[in-house]
Amino acid sequence: MTSSATPGRTSAATEEVRFASGTETLSAFLAIPEGTGPFPGLVVIHEIYGLNQNIQEIAQRLAAEGYLALAVDLFSERNRTACMFRFMAGIFTNSLDHQGICDLQRALDFLEARPDVAQGQLGAIGFCMGGSFAVALGCKDRRLAAIAPFYGMNPRPAAALARLCPVVGSYPGLDFTAKAGRQLDASLDQYGIAHDIRIYEGAKHSFFNDHGPAYQVEASQDAWKRVLDFFADHVKGQANR
Repeated sequence: MTSSATPGRTSAATEEVRFASGTETLSAFLAIPEGTGPFPGLVVIHEIYGLNQNIQEIAQRLAAEGYLALAVDLFSERNRTACMFRFMAGIFTNSLDHQGICDLQRALDFLEARPDVAQGQLGAIGFCMGGSFAVALGCKDRRLAAIAPFYGMNPRPAAALARLCPVVGSYPGLDFTAKAGRQLDASLDQYGIAHDIRIYEGAKHSFFNDHGPAYQVEASQDAWKRVLDFFADHVKGQANR
């Protein structure tokens, strides 16, 4: 299948799905590859802007590459402002156990239960808030074969990174998260965990969002290629291990 390095529409089938998280019900955008599967499964984690067109298009691009992609709406039937405050507080005070991480674990349950998702081939990709969640989820849930955080923060305590799965991370040089990216790179070196961390000098926060003013073509295309290559080895590659 050809690489969809340039943003745009794909032929992936899509549908809205719902699943339980505790006493609540979350909605999500599901993008399904062509073919019969089973497919590797990815959770796509949105920024503070929520499950918008940009995140849905990323899920569709991933489906075009052969991944069944589930983009979860973490604000489902909730007060968005209250959610944002709870989630951001959770990143700094309860990184591994707040509601957002619990919701994402239920998203992994949903993928695992589908017959068209390949056993042992799960990953996650996230942006900004979602990037922070992806790193925390990778420390918390051993089902993840790899994660791809974009401009996210690291969980606390930092020692949690010793439990992290393989990581392909992308950070803008002109952003406060660049420091987190460098710290993550050093920690994964220390712990001997497979990783590909890159700081894009000159890029700004949300450089991957082609709907926003900070979009940076060269950095986005390079980051996308790195994510696909890394996931091919560490998520799809689980089928050969």
